[in-house]
Parts: sequence; structure tokens; C-alpha cells
Amino acid sequence: MNLGVVEQIAKAVLYEGYMLYPYRPSSVKNQQRWNFGVLCPQSYSEVQNGSEAWTMQTECLVEGGSITGLEVRVRFLQLVARSIGELTMPVNELLPGEIPEFRPVDRLVVNGRVYQPWQEAVEREVILPAYNLETLAYRLVPDEFDFPAEKQFEYLRDGSGPIVGVIVRERKPLCGAVAIMSERVADGVFKISVRIRNTTPFEVTKDSSRDDALLSSLASTHTVLGVQDGRFVSLIAPPEALGEVVAKCNNVGTFPVLVGDQGQFDTLLSSPIILYDYPQIAPESAGDLFDGTEIDEILSLRIMTLTDDEKSEMSQSDDRARAMLERTETMPAEQFMKLHGALRGLRPLKEETQ
Repeated sequence: MNLGVVEQIAKAVLYEGYMLYPYRPSSVKNQQRWNFGVLCPQSYSEVQNGSEAWTMQTECLVEGGSITGLEVRVRFLQLVARSIGELTMPVNELLPGEIPEFRPVDRLVVNGRVYQPWQEAVEREVILPAYNLETLAYRLVPDEFDFPAEKQFEYLRDGSGPIVGVIVRERKPLCGAVAIMSERVADGVFKISVRIRNTTPFEVTKDSSRDDALLSSLASTHTVLGVQDGRFVSLIAPPEALGEVVAKCNNVGTFPVLVGDQGQFDTLLSSPIILYDYPQIAPESAGDLFDGTEIDEILSLRIMTLTDDEKSEMSQSDDRARAMLERTETMPAEQFMKLHGALRGLRPLKEETQ
């Protein structure tokens, strides 16, 4: 598996829609995030009559034999609830493990910087053992994973004075399972099934919201598959002989495409965002903008036109948004000109025959 080539594309999928222009928490489009590849707890999905998925399935074809090996990695974001507290009584120092009394607030200004609640995210990756296709034949091989709950406190000091506020970051426990199966569908051809389930316990009440369920969900879920001593079959442009078999592959909430250099068949990315085989990040792109098709020039220009107050809110909302703003504002003129466009793949026209 050529992870170096896959990484940029997989990263773009992971953070697609993480934050949208105008890149401020107060903007309407950033009030409901995490719309791609979300796997909610089963209990919440059932209450929503399946409109919120709790499972994802990838099916693809591999040409290989008895020694062909399969590698599978599942990647997603786990959400972190960031809340802000104001100490009821400022303190100069805290003992290790001591938590002062504070009250939750929607906005806190410390040293000229505004702090407010937000949903952050941490990257998660589940790496399954390498399997032989014959070993997987006609049976599901399940692998379970879990990430424990965690709560962190970051204290805010008023300059060199007392501690006046606190940032609380809380992660809920998260559990899931990945099951893999191989089925021989033709001579030297195997159908691979990878099923991901969110098995996190979640008690649904009449007051449960989507935001509550998201804290127990997998977001931006995608699967990276690699094969050794074999080759994946393109589901977009399969060989004619395998057209009917490809049509029977049942992909739910995701779609696999070949990734890597053109003509390589050893790595597949199964993404909740529809891509073509061999997707590429434009070399002119200076970094993630998280926004749809990454129209770098337009989005960069719009970031530059934000007011000082809007830029301040953007920079103070999230580390990734702050890095994007700093990158855009310090972009050299020659780099910005590269965003204007590029011509690729031009071929001379053939002269018409008389």
C-alpha cells in the first residue's frame, strides 16, 4: 500500500466540510457540520428511521490468487466538545489535579482574545491485521475497536495575573467494529466486503439532538485498502468481462476508487465523497480550505475581503482556521498567481484529411 501517495487525498476527504466559508462559528453554514461519512450510534439511527446511518459498506474486486494479501485501514474523525468556563473566583495557582469552580459561558474575552464553545476533532485510525484472501473466503472476520472517554482542562490566565477562565475539551467513549469477507466470484477474482459499524452505547431520550449523537459518532469515515500480489479492479472502468460482477458490488454510504499514480492497481480509497479513479490534489494548492471543490483562488480572495472583526472570529475559533487565515494573508504574490489556473493535458488537433 503506497500510503505516501494516498495521504493527501485521504486527508482532503477527512477534513471535507470541516469548516466552510466564511469560516466563522457564527455563520449559518457552520452551525450544522459533519455531513460527510457520519456513522451515528445504532440506537440514534433507528429512532431517525435510518436517515442517519450507523453502518457503511465497501465492496470491490481483487484479481489475485492464494497468496494475495489484503490490508485495510479505517480512518475517521472523533468529535471533541469544547466548552468555555469563567472561574467564579480567579486564582493565582492550582494544585496538580485541582479543578476550580467555574460557570459555563458562551463567550469569554481574555487578553483581548475571544473564546467560545466549538466542536473540534481528533483523527482516528484503525489498522487491521493483514489477511490472506483465501483465509477470508466466505466468512466475516470481525475486528472491534474502542477509544476511551477523556476530559482535558486548559486554564486561561489574565496576562501575568490570575487564572480567570478554562477551556474544557471532552471526548465521549467511542466503539465500533470492522468486518471483512472475501468471496470468489470468478476464476482468479475475489469480491471483498468491508463493513463498518458504530456500536457505541447511546441512550436516546426525547431531548436527544443530532449534536448529542455526533459526540458518539464517527465522522468523515473512509476506508483505505491495499493489496499485495494482486490488483484491484476499477469499478468505474472495469474490464468488459467483469462488468456484470462489478454491477453487483453493493457500496453503502461510500464508493471505492483507485488511488496513486496513474496505472497503479494496489491501493483503493473508499470515500463518502464521489471521486474518479486516481484523484489528485492540484500542485498549485497551498493547503486545505475544507470547502467543496477547493476553488482556491475564489476562496482565498474571499478570505482576504473579510473584515478585521470577521478575521478575528475566524482566527480565534479553531487552530486549523487560524492556520488557513495566516497562510492566506502571507501568501507570496507568485503563489497567488498560480491559483489563477493551469492548462493540462492539451493535445494537438489532427489535421483534417481532404
